[in-house]
Amino acid sequence: MQKTDLTLYYIRSFIITALILFAFGAVTQAADAGKTRSAPPVPVRVAVVEKKLVSNQISLTGTAEAIAKSDVASEVSGIVEYYPAKEGAFVKKGKLLARLRSIDLRLRLKGAVAAREEIRAKLENAEKELARVSRLKDADSIAERKYDETLYVHRAFLQGVLKSDAAIELLEYEIKQKDIVAPFSGFISKEHTQVGEWISSGGFVATIVDLNKIRITVDVPERYAAILHPEGEVSVLVKSISNNPLAGRIYAVLPQGNPDARTFPVRINLANPGLKIKSGMEAKVVFSLADTKNALLIPKDAVVTAGSKSLVYHVMDGKVLPVDVIILGYYGNNVAVEGNLQPGCKVVVRGNERLRPGQSVVIIE
Repeated sequence: MQKTDLTLYYIRSFIITALILFAFGAVTQAADAGKTRSAPPVPVRVAVVEKKLVSNQISLTGTAEAIAKSDVASEVSGIVEYYPAKEGAFVKKGKLLARLRSIDLRLRLKGAVAAREEIRAKLENAEKELARVSRLKDADSIAERKYDETLYVHRAFLQGVLKSDAAIELLEYEIKQKDIVAPFSGFISKEHTQVGEWISSGGFVATIVDLNKIRITVDVPERYAAILHPEGEVSVLVKSISNNPLAGRIYAVLPQGNPDARTFPVRINLANPGLKIKSGMEAKVVFSLADTKNALLIPKDAVVTAGSKSLVYHVMDGKVLPVDVIILGYYGNNVAVEGNLQPGCKVVVRGNERLRPGQSVVIIE
């Protein structure tokens, strides 16, 4: 085969291969497009937008703190012999925090027990002597004075035994107090001593905080503090752990306010499942007031968070349209919003996590 013919052969082969690949790609693209067009609608559940009368709300920022916090102190003095407490560790009620040296007390306890046994032996002898003298007295064979002396000796030894018992109980109690334990379950937030240090009676060993229940403190302006219900429910949002608000309850509106700012501290008790809320975290608290207003209400599950924005999916003609909304307040399982919605509109409450604008949906009951 000549060189020119060989070149033409390769050119024809290249063109034919390119045409085949182009045709295959076109067929594949058409097939994919057909699949896209024929994709079934996404099943979703919807709720109807309602316009209702709701109470006005104010949103204020507060600080979370543990309701139970204790600077655990030692009831007795001594040198720290063992100190298992570590900052950040969780300890259960009764768990050992520190142990003080107790060898001196134990030696004194041995001496006290020995002294008591000696007195008991003397008491036993005195009882026998008293019984003998009592028989002689009944027989008028002994002077009254002798009987009285024997009786007083017996009573002295009896009181000595009681005094020894009290001294032994005190020593046993002090030895027991050499072990300082956690008064309740919680996290150790601060260490106050170390092995080898001297602790005086009343000296701090560790600080423990119980995060099972949290208290939120909010400074509320006086015009609102005056109309808050002492046990009213509030909505609490701790953004650092979740975008879902938690239900709290007002514990107290303190009577002493800040005369400069004209605010009053309001205490709110809040359960802390999972112990996620830490003491010192920022909390946004929503208070419901006595006055009312009309608002658009939708279920909380309808709201989808996209970065710093909130949106809902409005179902129209079998397709979904995203609508930006502004949250005005929380009312139980519903949320009041402001946006391009009308009463009677249907918004997606289930299946809205992966929807795309314009996506076909089918409503299920």
